[in-house]
Amino acid sequence: MCAFAISDTVYCVHADIQTSDLFEGIWSIKDGVSLNSYVVKGEKIAFIDLVKDWKEAPQQIGEALASIGIEFAAIDYLILNHIEPDHTGWLKEFRALNPHCEILSTDKGCKLVKSFYKIEAGVRAVKDGDMLDLGKGQILTFIEAPNVHWPETMFTWHEASGTLFPCDAFGSFGALGDRVFDDTFTDEERAFFEKETIRYYANIVSSFSLFVEKAVQKVKHLDIQCIAPSHGIVWRKNPQKIIDLYSTYASYAKGPADKEIAVIWSSMYGNTKAGLDAVIRGIEAEGVPYTIHRVPDEDASYILADAWKSSALVIAMPTYEYAMFPPMAYIIDLFKRKHLFGKTVLRIGSFGWIGGAKKEYEAAIDPLKWTSLESREWAGFPSQEDLADLEKSGRQLAQIVKHR
Repeated sequence: MCAFAISDTVYCVHADIQTSDLFEGIWSIKDGVSLNSYVVKGEKIAFIDLVKDWKEAPQQIGEALASIGIEFAAIDYLILNHIEPDHTGWLKEFRALNPHCEILSTDKGCKLVKSFYKIEAGVRAVKDGDMLDLGKGQILTFIEAPNVHWPETMFTWHEASGTLFPCDAFGSFGALGDRVFDDTFTDEERAFFEKETIRYYANIVSSFSLFVEKAVQKVKHLDIQCIAPSHGIVWRKNPQKIIDLYSTYASYAKGPADKEIAVIWSSMYGNTKAGLDAVIRGIEAEGVPYTIHRVPDEDASYILADAWKSSALVIAMPTYEYAMFPPMAYIIDLFKRKHLFGKTVLRIGSFGWIGGAKKEYEAAIDPLKWTSLESREWAGFPSQEDLADLEKSGRQLAQIVKHR
């Protein structure tokens, strides 16, 4: 690993995590994730955001620091924009290597440092607008950005290089390899990271979309030349791109999203699948794009991403023991937790003995303020009349999406 120069005084040092572990214990990272930290050098040295001891991340960071002649023990200030353990888990070990480094965070962040790591000495709270002068014209300004996505979050601003360090904001999944800057990736590679950005947003940040919008407004007056997040690409050529993406994703929380449909389905014995095939025929007849995910076969993080960016959903599931199919009930619960509001939704499903999923489903989605088409349920295998009605419902849903 080596350091990457953002300017002659600012560097990115990162660790790539390739693992079967789940991010936050929930989300798949089959293509890895980067943990990005940053160095700002004046007469004194500031280190922005740490890592946890995960797949030798501290060793990777240490090697990158060594490439610019810095050791952990030489760092004067450790700035913690966010206290979540993927950015602080190695804090006790760092403190043992460097007992004199001053740790800076928001007031709430300092309290979390105490509760998580039992560290109080040498910890200083900073507030909105406070500055840290490193000498040689290198000044850092702190910008509180609460609830993006923890309540203690702040951004750090380096005016001399025009670099904003927003920690988890403007981040994405995906390991970076031997490049970190947006202009060093191909169009195809950037398209991959864009998909990983919407998945990251939907999984990690979506519940706090209102606060994302507030944070974007708070920094819009800055002359931002580089967005340097804690995960994913460092945006130096076109930082506005990632700001615009996040603004768009945040807007999906309160209004129509992309003109497409996310189809999410379960089937025990093929009866619900037969009905879903008819719905899809109706969608295809209208020419509306759709994504399709089977539950529980597919990882929920990908389902959530496509559902977040789609204006409409199809929820297809059988009744299971008088209630919702359990794996689909988990997906619906995730939608509630991640505030998947304002969708237009068609729910369909078969039952054996008697229906029951509909009642539980309608109670579960009530907080989401969805516009629901008439649910379609049938006993056993769908009849020809059922299939015709289901195809008609698919067309109806697609027409609504087309004419939004």
